[in-house]
Amino acid sequence: MADDPRAAAPELTEQVQQGLRRAIPETFRSTPFMSGLNISFDRYEPDDVVVRLPFSEALTNDGVVYHGGVIATMIDTAGAAAAWSNHDFNRGTRAATVSMSLQYVGAARSSDLLCSARTIRRGRELVFTEITATDESGSVVAHAHQTYRIV
Repeated sequence: MADDPRAAAPELTEQVQQGLRRAIPETFRSTPFMSGLNISFDRYEPDDVVVRLPFSEALTNDGVVYHGGVIATMIDTAGAAAAWSNHDFNRGTRAATVSMSLQYVGAARSSDLLCSARTIRRGRELVFTEITATDESGSVVAHAHQTYRIV
C-alpha cells in the first residue's frame, strides 16, 4: 500500500500559510466563471468574509431582480472563501461544496448583492459555514448553511 504523498511533504510555515490565505480573493476573482461576474471582497478576515457582486441587468430575471441561481452562486462562493480564509494548507488543497441549504427570503432589486460568510466550525476535512445575502440597504435576500470539504 502506497504512503500518503502529503505525509512526505514538508510542513508549510505559518508565513507561507498566511501568503496562501491572502491570495484567495485574487484566486477566486481570476477563475473564468468568477472573473465574468466582476466580484470583489469587501472584507476578508480569518473565518469572516464579505463578497460583493455589482448589480448587472444581465444577471436578473427582468432587468431588476437577481436570478436565484446568481444568489446561490454568490452564497456558495462566499462560504467557500470563508472556509479557505483560515485553512491549514498542510491538510490539502482539493475542495468542493458537499452540501448547501439555502432559503430565499427576499429580493435584491437593482442593487449590489453582499454575501457575508462566517465559519461556524472546522473539522478534519469539513468546514461548516453560515452565509447571509443582503442588498446594499441591508435587507436580507437569502440565508444558507454550507458544508465545504478541503482535503
